[in-house]
Amino acid sequence: MKTTRSIVIGSAGHIDHGKTALVLALTGIDTDRLPEEKRRGITIDLGFASLEMSGSDGLPMRVSFVDVPGHALFIRNMLAGAGCVSAVMLVIAGDEGVMPQTREHLAICGLLGMSDGFTVISKSDLVNDAQLEEVRREIATFLQGTFLGGAQNAIIPVSAKTGVGMAEVRVELAKLAMRARAVESIRPIRLPIDRTFVKKGFGTVVTGTLLSGELRVGQSLLIEPGAKKARVRGLQTHGESEERAAAGTRVAVNLAGVETGEISRGQTLVVPDELSAVDMIDAEVTLLEGTSPLKHRARVHMHAFTSETMAMVALYGNEAVKPGTARLARLKLASPIVLAPGDRFVLRQPLPAGTIGGGRVLDTALVAHEKRAVTRGWLEALAHASPGESLILRVRRRGTSGIRIGVMAREMGFTVAAVRDLVNEALEGGGLVLLHGDLLLAPEAIRQVMQLVLTRAKDAGATGLKRSELESQSAVASEILDAAVEKLATKGILRLQGETIRGAGDANGPGEKDTRERDTRKLLAVAAAYKEAGLAPLAVGEFAQRLRIAAAEMRQLVTLLLRERALIRMGDDDTFIHTDSLKDLVARLASKQGKTLDVAAFKTLTGLTRKHAIPLLELLDRERITRKEGDVRVIL
Repeated sequence: MKTTRSIVIGSAGHIDHGKTALVLALTGIDTDRLPEEKRRGITIDLGFASLEMSGSDGLPMRVSFVDVPGHALFIRNMLAGAGCVSAVMLVIAGDEGVMPQTREHLAICGLLGMSDGFTVISKSDLVNDAQLEEVRREIATFLQGTFLGGAQNAIIPVSAKTGVGMAEVRVELAKLAMRARAVESIRPIRLPIDRTFVKKGFGTVVTGTLLSGELRVGQSLLIEPGAKKARVRGLQTHGESEERAAAGTRVAVNLAGVETGEISRGQTLVVPDELSAVDMIDAEVTLLEGTSPLKHRARVHMHAFTSETMAMVALYGNEAVKPGTARLARLKLASPIVLAPGDRFVLRQPLPAGTIGGGRVLDTALVAHEKRAVTRGWLEALAHASPGESLILRVRRRGTSGIRIGVMAREMGFTVAAVRDLVNEALEGGGLVLLHGDLLLAPEAIRQVMQLVLTRAKDAGATGLKRSELESQSAVASEILDAAVEKLATKGILRLQGETIRGAGDANGPGEKDTRERDTRKLLAVAAAYKEAGLAPLAVGEFAQRLRIAAAEMRQLVTLLLRERALIRMGDDDTFIHTDSLKDLVARLASKQGKTLDVAAFKTLTGLTRKHAIPLLELLDRERITRKEGDVRVIL
């Protein structure tokens, strides 16, 4: 099946420079849909159209246009459309040249991180050749130093009335789509809503550009801010019904479980527990040349994707931001917005109204009561960090508390799978410590906890330190203490005797030979318990209680069995499966090679509940025994 390449392009420019007429000539769709737009002959709100074509490689492609208003009074609507597009078609009328909104629109596109597009000289039929050449030189000078000033960014004279230049525009659109970067798969589902309405026979419909992830019919989502639950009843991309929609496309989503009056432009469709709205961020703020300095505690309008709100800017360092420079700042938002690190935004001053700058979100998971100097130094490092470096910086910030992978995914605005990939790279380089498959610590943090445990054990002397005493004396989570105790015991620095922790040289414990024999018996007992549990093992703590083994000692035994590959970790939970049980299951699946099965079929096959079936399927995916494709698995 051929894959359709998609790109979403914004048409930007001054009022009455022919943006809507150009889109109509290209697509046959009039994006001015409102009666007021028809009466006044200007674009007031966002308009949408699409063009189906083929690339130079013969593959089909779909160009989606977001036609934005050019009038200064409707700049907030323009921003709602520009925030979600990846490239721009800048339209400049041949009979007027570069105008105020031309400049503001291009500045906004740059602030939003756009890096590609081309320029159209519209209404070329209204000027002679000499005038056309003059305006081309003016535009080329204007574009110098901007992302549209490169050799690959064409300037094309056109006339929507006569058709001159339209073929060249289509060629340039195809080139643009071919150059477009693939949408990152590391980010979760996010669809900023730009329009909502009721469709007879269907109910509530919202539209937007799917920034990341894949939407599927039947999926459960949240509308943020507000945490309104909704289910995807149907999907359409440019009038065609689809079972799923890919990132980077314009999508209409028919929602069940929510009324149109409960939704508005500026809200965002997300998956529960993946992204949420925030009302305070740390960011890098850039001020445009030619504006006034931005003072500490200034109030501005902030625009991000389809959202807008007032914001108070608290500058790190307090001195004003000078035009043409960038500074770190904390933005306190009057209304919450769904934001993640890396997101771009635009800042406008209220009076006189105008765009003054923008910025890039650095952090949304702010640490309470942290000294500003500490936060500033951390942000300076974060601003230039790669994703892997950002992960390590964020883990280090958590100190001896650590952070779970799921929480880290939400903090970074990544999928859990993407964070796990970064974690695996960091583990190979020794930059992180992973406990129980889910809890992340910096190496210096676990060393700090080990030193704490060792100090407490030495202070206790020959009588030893009870595990309960250690917990009560430490402001550290029990599982981190267990890991520190386990590492010290493995190194032979401490000895574990039931619930008692002793220094390796302390007396009052059993002899070395007796200890080894006892540990071997316990190791065999743990392995046997896991093997007996088959495909439905208990959590480590439950096994520890059943076998009457102290939690810290149980962790040490499980770690030894993992090293020997007698046990294999399952999913994100604190559960493991015996290798023999997995081998038996693989043998049962071998006869079904090439076939597919869903969760229900897998539960029937194994007799498992969903609690055990899901992590076991995830394990089979990781071990490349199955491959997940949508809602089913292919048996490899």
